[in-house]
Amino acid sequence: MLRGFATMSFYAADLEAAKAWYTELLGLEPYYQVPGYIEFRVGDYQHELGIIDARFAPAGATDGPAGSITYWHVDDLEAALDRLLALGAEEHQPITKHGEGFVTASVVDPFGNVLGVMYNQHYLDMLAK
Repeated sequence: MLRGFATMSFYAADLEAAKAWYTELLGLEPYYQVPGYIEFRVGDYQHELGIIDARFAPAGATDGPAGSITYWHVDDLEAALDRLLALGAEEHQPITKHGEGFVTASVVDPFGNVLGVMYNQHYLDMLAK
């Protein structure tokens, strides 16, 4: 039934600031932009990271960290976390080992969204196939 995520969406009250922040973080411009929405293609499988103007958030949406965390694989977890913090993100969860080959951390971006990073050996094994 589930085949992989298509688009992960964040909300930002200041869409232009979010665009600048994520462009700096990712080292690339959004590939798609319309009023109220921008989207980046990220990583080995070109997963989509969409950022939506917070005016379009559904009723009851929070303006702070909440809900599930999507973890993005990184090759160097400590360096990725250091970069996120240097760009103004705040630590949400510290570096945590979950067993052999699985280490996570997460931050809250300057717009209130939780961004997870993970060193994931399974991800690397899948790429190698």
